[in-house]
Amino acid sequence: MKADNDYQKLLQMAKQLDLAQQLRLIEELALSIRRQAEVSPRRSILELQGVGQEIWKEIDVTKHVEEERASWDG
Repeated sequence: MKADNDYQKLLQMAKQLDLAQQLRLIEELALSIRRQAEVSPRRSILELQGVGQEIWKEIDVTKHVEEERASWDG
């Protein structure tokens, strides 16, 4: 909730700026975000390999798929 309140306060403050200041603020925020994105390492979908495998450990996958398909017909 604090983040929402902070966001609303910042938004109200930004609306009080004149147009040139608002545009400058947007440009500086965009630049800051781009810099953060460049520094952040890219992620790979392969990092998720094996995540959640314990959930399926005791489940017969073939039976599960058959039950799911049967439920589609109502």
